[in-house]
Amino acid sequence: MNPAKLDILAFGAHADDVEIGMGGTIAKFASAGKQIGICDLTRAELSSNGTIEIRKDEALKAADILGVRIRENLNLPDRGLFYNQEYIKKIAEMIRRYRPAIVFAPYMEDRHPDHGHCARLVEEAVFSAGIRNFETGGNPGPHKVKSLHFYMINGFHKPDFLIDISAYMDKKIAGLEAYQSQFTKSPGSFDTPLVNGYIETVAARESLFGKQAGVQYAEGFKVNNPLLLNMDIFGGEL
Repeated sequence: MNPAKLDILAFGAHADDVEIGMGGTIAKFASAGKQIGICDLTRAELSSNGTIEIRKDEALKAADILGVRIRENLNLPDRGLFYNQEYIKKIAEMIRRYRPAIVFAPYMEDRHPDHGHCARLVEEAVFSAGIRNFETGGNPGPHKVKSLHFYMINGFHKPDFLIDISAYMDKKIAGLEAYQSQFTKSPGSFDTPLVNGYIETVAARESLFGKQAGVQYAEGFKVNNPLLLNMDIFGGEL
């Protein structure tokens, strides 16, 4: 058995992307014993607030709060996540190394271009990682991901499915609050949308998603292909 094998590997363009979109889901599955990893594509070196070192420390703190087992950073250029075969190879290598069952990436429709570019790079890498003759550094062998799902960061879109995070919303909030440089307004901070009630906005969105499913809080996800659920319509496993 591969000791580094993950159940879930979530990619983000910057540290805090994954926490915004699916921090509650990560906390929920981590609490259930699932092995979860996060891979940030960039060091967010162009962020208006914070530094590379501060963001790294905040990312590790957030990962610990949510129960993440592995957190990696590919050191790709911030605001430079354009279609690039070398970037795809690096992401595919990460997928092959950790061999996740499920991969998550940002939803492509988002006000920040890096999030959409991240989604497209991950989508390409997921496909390429399963091709036997596709070469990556280290080349640990092909791996086919069972499914690829997309979480929302800044957008509010009609979800294809929801995950109840009512019991884990407090951990999601704590994970976001770990990023004080991004979400806490201070005398020296640059005035960005993130320091003006952003966490409250995220909580409001998850509350609205929850109401759609009859629960307190939920996170919404998009898919490219229909989901196959092995569930009885009366609620039992088949």
